[in-house]
Amino acid sequence: MVVDKKEKIMACLVAAIVILCSLTHVRSDASNHRYKEGDDVPLYANKVGPFHNPSETYRYFDLPFCSPAHMQEKKEALGEVLNGDRLVVAPYKLEFLKDKESEIVCKKKLKQEEVSQFRAAVSKDYYFQMYYDDLPLWGLLGKFDKEGKDDPSELKYYLFKHLHFNILYNKDRVIEIIVKSDPDALVDLTEDKEVDVEFTYSVKWKDTEIPFEKRMEKYSQISSLPHHLEIHWFSIINSCVTVLLLTGFLATILMRVLKNDFVKYTHDEEAADDQEETGWKYIHGDVFRYPKYKSLFAAALGSGTQLFALAIFIFLLALVGVFYPYNRGALFTALVVIYALTSGIAGYTAASFYCQLEGQNWVRNLLLTGSLFCGPLFLTFCFLNTVAIAYSSTAALPFGTIVVIFLIWTLVTSPLLVLGGIAGKNSKAEFQAPCRTAKFPREIPSLPWYRKTLPQMAMAGFLPFSAIYIELYYIFASVWGHQIYTIYSILFIVFIILLVVTAFITVSLTYFQLAAEDHEWWWRSFLCGGSTGLFIYGYCLYYYHARSDMSGFMQTSFFFGYMACICYGFFLMLGVVSFRASLFFVRHIYRSIKCE
Repeated sequence: MVVDKKEKIMACLVAAIVILCSLTHVRSDASNHRYKEGDDVPLYANKVGPFHNPSETYRYFDLPFCSPAHMQEKKEALGEVLNGDRLVVAPYKLEFLKDKESEIVCKKKLKQEEVSQFRAAVSKDYYFQMYYDDLPLWGLLGKFDKEGKDDPSELKYYLFKHLHFNILYNKDRVIEIIVKSDPDALVDLTEDKEVDVEFTYSVKWKDTEIPFEKRMEKYSQISSLPHHLEIHWFSIINSCVTVLLLTGFLATILMRVLKNDFVKYTHDEEAADDQEETGWKYIHGDVFRYPKYKSLFAAALGSGTQLFALAIFIFLLALVGVFYPYNRGALFTALVVIYALTSGIAGYTAASFYCQLEGQNWVRNLLLTGSLFCGPLFLTFCFLNTVAIAYSSTAALPFGTIVVIFLIWTLVTSPLLVLGGIAGKNSKAEFQAPCRTAKFPREIPSLPWYRKTLPQMAMAGFLPFSAIYIELYYIFASVWGHQIYTIYSILFIVFIILLVVTAFITVSLTYFQLAAEDHEWWWRSFLCGGSTGLFIYGYCLYYYHARSDMSGFMQTSFFFGYMACICYGFFLMLGVVSFRASLFFVRHIYRSIKCE
């Protein structure tokens, strides 16, 4: 029977992986085409949008460019659609090894509304993005000339009408492409009147010795420039010093204090009979009393553990080079797939811990576990997707993609969550408590204000945040900007430092809480560890107002909406780390004394 159960579970896992692969159809990591002279290599126009608002993107042909007679769209993988990519074949003909001089794309008379549409785009610093043989290229649509005038109504607006493509090749492979706008080929868009435009382009092919395997290195080397690396290493050194000072200080204090406590509690039994116990031993009958809202607590542990596993797997993929620059949608695909496959971890952890806490309604606990993170994320997505639809942005997911995500949640995430829950319930593990719990809880003495939950959370969240805040800027500039981040090894070191500092500071605060005879440490340890997520959200406010030029309702709602979900995920993940560290510490110290 046990073998049959294991075989069924394995069959379900294999089926889940097959379903995921069929639904996401992960794209190959790079174009591997070889070309002959004269071969047609399609140039795909992707999207346009304000340079300072990375989430506010639109289809390339939403602007009145020269559009082909038949719109030919490129089939996108799930991650590419989530990334807002909508590739369409552009009307530029870039045949392999064929130079061109001032080739005409089309001649067009721009109507008044089209002129105002282009002018509005130029005034917001619109850029365009294209792909050629899976290589990205960008350019600005136009420029505006102030001519020393501060009044916006007196500015001159110009549209670039000529693009020049410089393409490097090595034998039969495309290695690099750069697009430049001709600053002298301009169309005046200042006045609302019809304008005749002749869109043109030119192409120049050049031979290079750069091998095909290294053609993406130029993008990853941007974030590895010496002055960037110096700042990254300064960040790591700063974090390491913080960790060493903190761990050294805490280890010294705790070891000295605990040693004195052990001597007092173990060898001073005669004195203990004559006078009342004080300190953390005094509450040995209450310290392992199960927390309030244990179903919610177990669900938070399950969701946080799943997110921790997700973070580890993403780091592993990053370190082996899966997320090279402009591997379109690879990160989003990995997030969806790994989150779906790790839902069994959430179900097992939550159900197992809930049963250890002598919970009875494990089915309701599983429902709570499945919705604790996905619920807020789903509500946020619904609101932001509605905003994107109202703006006609490519950030709005098509109905088909929403159906695919729903199928993944229905056919993969939910079954694995239930299977994990059943396995956790049947594990029949008992909670390992070194001390027996008293029948009636002791009254907690009145504590000063700085020993309350909120001040302790502020203290616990500040130190881990101070160890990572320098690196946060580069991550934000990559996610919410156009910079490239590829130094995943440094990011992984910073992540490890974050975990270590969070665990140590929470263990220290837990000890001081128990020493003050406050035995309600379960939720406190979780909240103290997770409070770093609140500090990261506070950094979002600073970054938005002081370090970025983002503006508009859509970009603002996307930034704060999705960052709220990310910070909430950090809250759950770091809460699990801090609670597990505190639980290990509490078990250790109470196991080391004689509890009567």
